[in-house]
Amino acid sequence: MESIGKLSTRVVEHLRDPLVKSAVRVKSSIMGEAGKFLRGKEFVELLPTIISPITDPLNHEVHNAKFRYYDQEYRLTQSMIFHKQLACKTFDRIFIVSPNVRLETSEKALSGRHLFEFSQIDLEIRNAKRDDVMTLVEDLITTLIVEVKSSCKEELELLSSNPSIPTTPFTKVKFMDAYEQYGKDFETVLSSSFKEPFWLIDFPIWEREFYDLLSQDGRTLKDMDLILPNGFGETLSGGEREWEYQRIISRMEFKGNDPEELAWYMEIAEAGELVPTAGCGIGVERLTRYICSLDNVARTRLFPKVPGRSWI
Repeated sequence: MESIGKLSTRVVEHLRDPLVKSAVRVKSSIMGEAGKFLRGKEFVELLPTIISPITDPLNHEVHNAKFRYYDQEYRLTQSMIFHKQLACKTFDRIFIVSPNVRLETSEKALSGRHLFEFSQIDLEIRNAKRDDVMTLVEDLITTLIVEVKSSCKEELELLSSNPSIPTTPFTKVKFMDAYEQYGKDFETVLSSSFKEPFWLIDFPIWEREFYDLLSQDGRTLKDMDLILPNGFGETLSGGEREWEYQRIISRMEFKGNDPEELAWYMEIAEAGELVPTAGCGIGVERLTRYICSLDNVARTRLFPKVPGRSWI
């Protein structure tokens, strides 16, 4: 056989890795059980939006990914936040297994937690509150771990992983309390010290995007992150959404967002056609990494794309 290049060799080695094979099987079970669970809760599954004139502006640096097709500029979907909100005009409860492309900066290559192509279990509920979503997610995560431990015994044994069934309700930690006690790296400190998943709640207004609902105190947001224990870190972000036009404009001014970049969404908001919703996005690869006790999310995909590195 003729020799192949270094990149091709790396791809073949990855595809042959028994840990990768087991992790991908576990991930398949996670997605299957999640869909079964959500359909049982009367959620309607939607197909993902891959490209759109608008996408999540995010609150951290990424490289822009956009192109023109005829007279329209499109972007790769960084998250389906706006589409989820709009979909709740039609359905009370929706979910999507949504691919996301976020061209992260290269310093995240060594985190073990970042891919620039990954999947989320996105869900959104009309007229829901943050606590409704948190309770649902606690039930979902617990169910997933129970079912995966039953259906993927051989894979978890090969991976030397025995994830514990978390106690509900999960502990809640306020952002500023943690920040004041542990400093800017508080999430890493807490994730390493906790033995069960916990919620990080009440982020300050400057920490998140304009679409997160501002509390009556005018300082904190009705949002949350789910933090995995034993150093595995954040796997979910979500919360209640802004839906009134003037409040959205005010939040965009505070964050420095340009309404013109979200033109048709803003027109819908101005017409009073948005509805109050709450929801979240669960990082499939990060949750799989935790359940499989892996050192890197790259091992949860056959064709992983790590920031700043070549792959297929």
